[in-house]
Amino acid sequence: MSNRRTNVDALGHAHAPAGPGARIVSLVPSLTELIFDLGLGERLVGRTGFCIHPRDALRAVPKVGGTKDVKVDVLKALAPTHLIVNIDENRKETVDELAAFVPHVIVTHPCTPADNLQLYRLFGSVFDCEAAAERLCTALQSALDDAAALRAGLADEAVLYLIWRQPWMTVARGTYIAAMLETVGWRTLPEEAQTRYPVFEWPLAEQAGRVFLSSEPYRFKESHLAEVEALGKRPATLIDGEMVSWYGSRAVAGLRYLIALRRRLAGLVADQRSGAAAGASVSALKRSGVITR
Repeated sequence: MSNRRTNVDALGHAHAPAGPGARIVSLVPSLTELIFDLGLGERLVGRTGFCIHPRDALRAVPKVGGTKDVKVDVLKALAPTHLIVNIDENRKETVDELAAFVPHVIVTHPCTPADNLQLYRLFGSVFDCEAAAERLCTALQSALDDAAALRAGLADEAVLYLIWRQPWMTVARGTYIAAMLETVGWRTLPEEAQTRYPVFEWPLAEQAGRVFLSSEPYRFKESHLAEVEALGKRPATLIDGEMVSWYGSRAVAGLRYLIALRRRLAGLVADQRSGAAAGASVSALKRSGVITR
């Protein structure tokens, strides 16, 4: 167990136990998924249109707009007791407006995969699901340990991670995406950037060993591989953006996905698709009770 207080959010605010009558609105897609994986789905009364997992269960949960364009009146009518927000994904001015009538605003800001340990424990402490939170912590720590062992046996590799096309955009090293990739030894380019999601010129790819084409926010497809390889003069590979950018409970399967992908591309596993390996890890988590849906 971490020595840090488990009920403190990213702004240092302590949160008392919510009790069984909590009414939660989540403005963060990956944390909406975490709420269900912690067994709290029945307490979720509102979510954004970008909250898409778990699909079937979310059909019954009202939408309150987007992560940035929240419909304040709709959210207020739901009478939430708790609002889940994120420093990067939600506008401060919007959160301040909502805080005028939502009693408890839980602010999150995981910057690395390991930060999810505190996130799990925060939700576990506030919403009385400590056992489920600790199961996720155990699963995540195991994945972090396996990623560290893999990285110790391979040289780090510079990569260029594409998130947009025309203009071509990538991620800065200070992002959660870059931290996830670095966990398995993939260091993103550029080394320094003025913005979190910089536009780049193709000579940058000359410093990379590989170019990744993410499935979000731009949906790169196999048809883009030849174009990118011609422009970058480097091998190009499709990558599941949700597995790399979604924190919360998805971090466990995301790390397993990246471990399998790194092993395959390094030639450590012959003829094994990383996507299948990630799917197997999600199934295993559900069978073991770590993920409840």
